[in-house]
Amino acid sequence: MRIYKTRSMAADACKKGRITMDGQELKPSRTFHVGDTFSVRKGPIHYTYQVLQLSENRLGAKLVPEYMRDITAPDQLELLELARIAGQNGRDRGTGRPTKKDRREIEQFLSDYEE
Repeated sequence: MRIYKTRSMAADACKKGRITMDGQELKPSRTFHVGDTFSVRKGPIHYTYQVLQLSENRLGAKLVPEYMRDITAPDQLELLELARIAGQNGRDRGTGRPTKKDRREIEQFLSDYEE
Protein backbone atom coordinates (compact mmCIF):
# COMPACT_ATOMS: atom_id res chain seq x y z
CA MET A 1 0.00 0.00 0.00
CA ARG A 2 2.64 2.49 -1.07
CA ILE A 3 4.81 2.23 2.02
CA TYR A 4 7.61 0.96 -0.20
CA LYS A 5 8.10 1.87 -3.84
CA THR A 6 8.18 -1.71 -5.13
CA ARG A 7 7.05 -5.14 -3.97
CA SER A 8 10.65 -6.36 -3.98
CA MET A 9 11.68 -3.54 -1.64
CA ALA A 10 8.81 -4.48 0.67
CA ALA A 11 9.84 -8.15 0.58
CA ASP A 12 13.45 -7.20 1.41
CA ALA A 13 12.22 -5.13 4.36
CA CYS A 14 10.27 -8.16 5.62
CA LYS A 15 13.29 -10.42 5.29
CA LYS A 16 15.44 -7.92 7.21
CA GLY A 17 12.92 -7.80 10.06
CA ARG A 18 11.81 -4.21 9.54
CA ILE A 19 8.09 -5.03 9.44
CA THR A 20 6.52 -6.38 12.61
CA MET A 21 3.08 -7.19 13.99
CA ASP A 22 2.58 -7.71 17.72
CA GLY A 23 6.34 -7.88 18.21
CA GLN A 24 6.85 -10.63 15.61
CA GLU A 25 8.71 -10.15 12.35
CA LEU A 26 6.55 -10.75 9.29
CA LYS A 27 7.33 -12.82 6.22
CA PRO A 28 6.66 -11.39 2.73
CA SER A 29 3.81 -13.88 2.20
CA ARG A 30 1.88 -12.77 5.30
CA THR A 31 -1.78 -11.94 4.60
CA PHE A 32 -3.47 -9.08 6.40
CA HIS A 33 -7.00 -8.80 7.69
CA VAL A 34 -9.15 -5.75 8.31
CA GLY A 35 -8.24 -4.24 11.68
CA ASP A 36 -4.64 -5.52 11.77
CA THR A 37 -1.98 -3.09 12.96
CA PHE A 38 1.65 -3.40 11.93
CA SER A 39 4.86 -1.43 12.38
CA VAL A 40 7.42 -0.47 9.76
CA ARG A 41 10.92 0.62 10.77
CA LYS A 42 12.50 3.12 8.40
CA GLY A 43 15.72 4.43 9.88
CA PRO A 44 15.19 5.42 13.52
CA ILE A 45 11.42 5.90 13.09
CA HIS A 46 8.81 3.19 13.74
CA TYR A 47 5.70 3.95 11.68
CA THR A 48 2.48 2.22 12.73
CA TYR A 49 -0.43 1.54 10.37
CA GLN A 50 -3.90 0.05 10.71
CA VAL A 51 -5.59 -1.85 7.87
CA LEU A 52 -9.07 -0.45 7.13
CA GLN A 53 -9.90 -2.34 3.91
CA LEU A 54 -8.23 -4.84 1.61
CA SER A 55 -7.61 -4.40 -2.11
CA GLU A 56 -6.68 -6.83 -4.85
CA ASN A 57 -5.16 -4.18 -7.11
CA ARG A 58 -2.50 -1.49 -6.83
CA LEU A 59 -3.98 1.78 -5.58
CA GLY A 60 -3.45 5.38 -6.51
CA ALA A 61 -1.90 7.51 -3.78
CA LYS A 62 -5.16 9.40 -3.22
CA LEU A 63 -7.02 6.18 -2.35
CA VAL A 64 -4.56 4.90 0.27
CA PRO A 65 -6.25 6.70 3.25
CA GLU A 66 -9.43 4.71 2.55
CA TYR A 67 -7.53 1.43 2.94
CA MET A 68 -4.90 2.21 5.59
CA ARG A 69 -4.62 4.64 8.52
CA ASP A 70 -1.33 6.02 9.84
CA ILE A 71 -1.44 5.72 13.64
CA THR A 72 2.24 6.48 14.27
CA ALA A 73 2.94 7.70 17.81
CA PRO A 74 3.65 11.46 18.14
CA ASP A 75 7.06 10.81 19.74
CA GLN A 76 8.14 8.91 16.59
CA LEU A 77 7.03 11.80 14.38
CA GLU A 78 8.99 14.15 16.64
CA LEU A 79 12.11 12.03 15.99
CA LEU A 80 11.51 12.46 12.27
CA GLU A 81 11.29 16.25 12.66
CA LEU A 82 14.46 16.34 14.77
CA ALA A 83 16.33 14.30 12.15
CA ARG A 84 15.15 16.68 9.45
CA ILE A 85 16.31 19.72 11.42
CA ALA A 86 19.65 18.11 12.24
CA GLY A 87 20.28 17.55 8.53
CA GLN A 88 20.26 21.27 7.90
CA ASN A 89 23.71 22.67 8.49
CA GLY A 90 23.16 26.31 7.64
CA ARG A 91 24.19 26.24 3.97
CA ASP A 92 21.65 27.11 1.33
CA ARG A 93 20.55 24.26 -0.87
CA GLY A 94 22.38 24.12 -4.19
CA THR A 95 25.32 26.32 -3.18
CA GLY A 96 27.76 23.45 -3.61
CA ARG A 97 30.76 22.56 -1.50
CA PRO A 98 32.38 25.11 0.82
CA THR A 99 35.17 27.17 -0.70
CA LYS A 100 38.62 27.39 0.89
CA LYS A 101 37.58 30.65 2.51
CA ASP A 102 34.39 29.02 3.88
CA ARG A 103 36.41 26.09 5.21
CA ARG A 104 38.88 28.39 6.96
CA GLU A 105 36.03 30.34 8.54
CA ILE A 106 34.41 27.11 9.73
CA GLU A 107 37.69 25.84 11.19
CA GLN A 108 38.30 29.21 12.87
CA PHE A 109 34.81 29.18 14.36
CA LEU A 110 35.20 25.63 15.63
CA SER A 111 38.63 26.28 17.13
CA ASP A 112 37.29 29.40 18.93
CA TYR A 113 34.35 27.34 20.20
CA GLU A 114 36.56 24.50 21.55
CA GLU A 115 38.83 26.83 23.57
